[in-house]
Amino acid sequence: MKVETKLFAYMAPFFLVVGVVYGYLVEWMEPVGYLALFLTAGMSAMIAFYIGFTGKRVGPRPEDRLDAEIHEGSGEQGFFSPWSWWPLLLGLSAAGGFLGLAVGWWVLFISAGLALIALVGWVYEYSRGAHAH
Repeated sequence: MKVETKLFAYMAPFFLVVGVVYGYLVEWMEPVGYLALFLTAGMSAMIAFYIGFTGKRVGPRPEDRLDAEIHEGSGEQGFFSPWSWWPLLLGLSAAGGFLGLAVGWWVLFISAGLALIALVGWVYEYSRGAHAH
């Protein structure tokens, strides 16, 4: 994960410098642009810290070594539930939330409630019923 850490670590000062230059060019009168660039620099620094910290705990992956073979990266990549309908409901709730920003706040509140139900259902789908462990 060294390459990813360096990538995000180099992006943080870049966005910081670009934010200062942008702020200077607009004479610090337009706060959204340079503030967004400063926040992007901060987020890049946080991601670099997290990836670097995780890389030290996990150790080198096959992608990090120059002498690695393709077969070293094979195997199980994670568990993905093939029959779950909760992600679809959560995605529709998010779409309804964005629709609520354009149409009316009442749609946003209904979508937030549905999103909460979908998120809880997705998290706990293996904790009850036929699939409980």
